[in-house]
Amino acid sequence: MTANNTRTANFDLIARPYRYLEYLALGRTLERTRLRHLPALAQRRRALILGDGDGRFLAQLLLQNPYLQADAIDTSAAMLHLLRERCKANGTRLQTYQTNALTFTPSNPVKYDLVVTHFFLDCLAQSDVEALISRITPHLAPEALWLISDFSIPARGPMRLAACACIRSLYLAFRILTGLRTTRLPEHATPLIRAGLTRTTHHHLLSGLLTAELWQTRPD
Repeated sequence: MTANNTRTANFDLIARPYRYLEYLALGRTLERTRLRHLPALAQRRRALILGDGDGRFLAQLLLQNPYLQADAIDTSAAMLHLLRERCKANGTRLQTYQTNALTFTPSNPVKYDLVVTHFFLDCLAQSDVEALISRITPHLAPEALWLISDFSIPARGPMRLAACACIRSLYLAFRILTGLRTTRLPEHATPLIRAGLTRTTHHHLLSGLLTAELWQTRPD
């Protein structure tokens, strides 16, 4: 959960130790989740990155794709500072915006062929997820990809109770550390389908606690 709840949360205080808090809680599994579909993004040219935290994913994305231009959005000044430092070698292809993702308006000519939300949607209320998707999709190119990494609760099986307990604990920790008010996972599939996207790839990690998905807009 590296992104800010766009109304109340403040991630500045945990920006520097966040990487180590993440490793302490779940090892490198979150990192593996973020990078799971990185090879599929090699041909993208214009990316919108929402809440990438300290920029570990974006640094890898810019490194593997020398033609990509990226706009990175976050409300945390400290997170954006770390992101710029980590992406410094490719900084000429990066624009950062310290702003609320729900109010960010891309320049009219911009058509993104990639959107990335790693552990960002889980910090939003259901209504905010729906509003975000409605706001962003008009700015997507035909066959654009939307990469999502997130927590999930398996529908059944022995991992379901453990996943519920883990997610409750994470929300409580982030409420204490950042003031995050969100308390339950939103559902993103329905609003994405309603907006005309189709899920093309879906991968589970930790028996369904984590999910890495690729969604795609329609051809022109």
